[in-house]
Amino acid sequence: MKKVITYGTFDLLHQGHINLLRRAKELGDWLIVGVTTDNFDLERGKLNTCDNVMDRIEAVRATGLADQIIIEEYRGQKIDDIHKYGVDIFAIGSDWEGYFDYLKEFCQVVYLPRTQGISSTMLREEQAKLRIGIIGTGGIARRFVPESACVNSVAITGAYNPDKAECEAFCSEFGIPLCAASAEELYGSCNAVYVASPHYTHYDYVKSALGAGKHVLCETPLVLEKDQAVELFALAREKGLVLMMAHKTAYCPAFGHLVTLLQSGAIGEIVDIKAATTTITDLGSEKMDSARSGGSMNENACFPLLPIFHLLGTDCRDTFFIARMKGGVDIYTKVIMMFDSASASFEVGLGAKTEGSMVVSGTKGYAYVPAPWWKTDYFELRYEDQNQNKKYFYPFAGEGLRYEIKEFASAAVAQGYFYSKLPEKEIIAMAGIQQAFNAGQNLRILK
Repeated sequence: MKKVITYGTFDLLHQGHINLLRRAKELGDWLIVGVTTDNFDLERGKLNTCDNVMDRIEAVRATGLADQIIIEEYRGQKIDDIHKYGVDIFAIGSDWEGYFDYLKEFCQVVYLPRTQGISSTMLREEQAKLRIGIIGTGGIARRFVPESACVNSVAITGAYNPDKAECEAFCSEFGIPLCAASAEELYGSCNAVYVASPHYTHYDYVKSALGAGKHVLCETPLVLEKDQAVELFALAREKGLVLMMAHKTAYCPAFGHLVTLLQSGAIGEIVDIKAATTTITDLGSEKMDSARSGGSMNENACFPLLPIFHLLGTDCRDTFFIARMKGGVDIYTKVIMMFDSASASFEVGLGAKTEGSMVVSGTKGYAYVPAPWWKTDYFELRYEDQNQNKKYFYPFAGEGLRYEIKEFASAAVAQGYFYSKLPEKEIIAMAGIQQAFNAGQNLRILK
């Protein structure tokens, strides 16, 4: 029996895919089709798939051309599969001409002609794009624009900054069509808004955008008061709109897998979490301006609060703050949190530096995520018996913003229910913690 193997994403299965599968099947007696997983697609920079892996597998099966379907999960798997299944021929589309010649050492390699005039990319481009207008043109917005180019369903249509000169320079640099004179003018160019303005403006801009019927992705923190967060999510539900906080850690693959492992009991019951997010910042920076809601807690607390609330829940019994202040803002703050069956602590700083790692302690072992843990691409599970220790490696592509953009785009174009990796109740709880600190509750000031 002559065995043939081919691989693909097979997103939005179309006639071109079917033709390729038919040609591959004609090369032998048994056709094996490898369908790439979502995570492997992410590793290769393909954040534009529309169908999930199970839907894509079912679509391939429905063609009746595959004798066997397998999942491709990691780089280098093709060689393993050729050996494992006794493959005689590796077949792939001619757009990969020459790329897989290294497999000739293991089997025959055949490049099949593609069907002209149709591709998954073309079909995705024909679908309605998420047209995003940007409010705020600072550092994070400058990273957002190139990252959005990695997601096919997204187009940046305009930008707004009250400082017209800055907005014009931003739009010119990134080729953005509209330099809006007002937020209202911006809303006319888009169906979604990315809010990247200073913290103290988030509430007004998010409320305005939702009121205009736009989906909203807002930078961290969403707001700094719990009641405001509750109000904004209620407004989004009333309008049938998506409201998400742009917390890149929440959407990166490694962090999601870490949480899943720990929730499954990989280190036993969690008893403590320690995390730190600190940077040394120019004292003249806007991040240190008390009039602009600056300071370490307002700037960075959402990052360590993410794993704490993900793993321990939002029902915190007591919270204590220890801070060092300068110029009316905290340059360093340590927070201690007590839950019913676990504790947590974290450090944030803009004027002090510490090891930016995270440790989650359990009754059977612990998880260690090295600095900078909020850009997770590697972590370890460690045990009393070191022979049981495991290391995990995952992709963290670019600046990491592309993961949150993809989630936002998927949610905004979804009809009805969508699953959020950063739940509303956790965002509201984050705002509550920051509000308590800003109100001076259980706060001790270092001299």
